[in-house]
Amino acid sequence: MQKLRLAILQNEVPDDHLLWEHACAERADLLEWEVVDITRADWLQRMRAGNFDAMLATPPGWSTPFRIQFDERITTLHTVLGIPIYPSFEEIQVYENKKYLAYWLEANSIPHPKTETLYYADEALAFVEKSPLPLVGKTSIGGGGSGVTILKTREAAVEYVKNTFSGKGTSLDVGPKWRKKGFIKRVFQKLLHPAEFRLKLQQYKFQRSEVQKDYVILQEFIPHDFEWRVVRIGESFFAHKKLVKGDKASGSLLKGYENPPFELLDFVEEITDRRGFLSQAVDLFEGPGGQYLVNEMQCIFGQSDPYQMLVDGRPGRYRRIGGAWVFEAGDFNRIECFALRVEHVIEILTEKHAEMHA
Repeated sequence: MQKLRLAILQNEVPDDHLLWEHACAERADLLEWEVVDITRADWLQRMRAGNFDAMLATPPGWSTPFRIQFDERITTLHTVLGIPIYPSFEEIQVYENKKYLAYWLEANSIPHPKTETLYYADEALAFVEKSPLPLVGKTSIGGGGSGVTILKTREAAVEYVKNTFSGKGTSLDVGPKWRKKGFIKRVFQKLLHPAEFRLKLQQYKFQRSEVQKDYVILQEFIPHDFEWRVVRIGESFFAHKKLVKGDKASGSLLKGYENPPFELLDFVEEITDRRGFLSQAVDLFEGPGGQYLVNEMQCIFGQSDPYQMLVDGRPGRYRRIGGAWVFEAGDFNRIECFALRVEHVIEILTEKHAEMHA
């Protein structure tokens, strides 16, 4: 069979696409690929000339201008030129866009913490006055808990709203996360690798320029000691707990590897099946009465440990076989899950080619 030809889309972050390259290199027997910098002026000409079977994307999440650019350009490539994209187009739309995610969850009747996106100061202040406390203020962009503020008092919530609409705006919490697990180790790692250190400084520069004005995102606070993170890539499922440090589980890097309940896997399978999501980390609270509430959905996500799940102390995955969840021990999260994503891309494109030539 002729090799599948893939475009790896490079965004404004110089090394953000490298895990795709590492994973593709493991399957060079079936793949050839080309890195296309989608931020540059020749992006469209290169994509037209490439004759690609699909695009591999790492959507950016550092700043709004580059995120808007990325969304506009992949919309052109996918919807106008018809080039398949992985993760799926809709997954990328939801990624690191908390106001769109809130609309999407509500429209799909997926249980989630009540969330309001308000574009008028008087509406936001009225909402704050009548809402139970605490409230959670969120920026639309910003991962790892960097844009999340817990508003514990009415005065703090009012100040948050007024700052946003006054022109001062709401900024991300930027800088080294010294309270996270392994802070000293991470500092030495960056100092010993100057390129990584420069990249981190560039990230901080982008994020410091990110100021949210003219609208607020306010969410009900769900008391919790942990969030479940459930990862689905193709038909592989994984789950672990993200443990709270301070007021937040996001960004703490503290994990709990307990055997996940099958009801949790059922829930995530159903909501991802509904829209054909291919590569997804779903962060969930357990609400009152044990109801699962979706807090975040990310098609690209970090991985601080070499595995996403331990079952009875063994790394592996769950798959649904014959209607039942079956555990398979093994190393399925190599290259931060990108190896598994590439295997899924190969499966999708191989099936597509078989159907075309049947």
